Amino acid sequence: MNRISFQFISEPTDINFGGNVHGGAVMKWIDQTAYTCARSWAETYCVTVYVGGIRFYRPINIGDVVRIDAYVIYTGKTSIHIAVDVYARKVDHIIFEKKTHCVIVFVSVDSNGKPLEVKKWIPKTEHEKELESYAISLKNLRLKIEDEMKPFLDKDNALN
Repeated sequence: MNRISFQFISEPTDINFGGNVHGGAVMKWIDQTAYTCARSWAETYCVTVYVGGIRFYRPINIGDVVRIDAYVIYTGKTSIHIAVDVYARKVDHIIFEKKTHCVIVFVSVDSNGKPLEVKKWIPKTEHEKELESYAISLKNLRLKIEDEMKPFLDKDNALN
């Protein structure tokens, strides 16, 4: 399965100081939904290795119906790239409004944490091909950022 959706009502325990749903709660929902999608695709345990470009468009209110869509957009040898869109609507409305978007990368692993190969996701529609291209562009950007960060991640250059 390359796509999954979760739906639920946001609760008062999800509130932040501004009276809306806390971004951390949204990030947890994103990770749970994306993990389920990655796990379903890989059919093995998966670990999150990258969460990037989380974009919060609009706040989610307490009591809104929340829908989270997660879908495979690219697979590497052991990685599964999942796009996640978060939508919300008032209980008495029909139409969902997009609230958040991001891409999460998971790696399939065995019981010892060693990476396992995953089956290849092959885009079929033009839209899926665009999503795969988007994922590859993001992957290349991440590699560039990683390279830029190397001097600062070296133990000898650790910031105190």
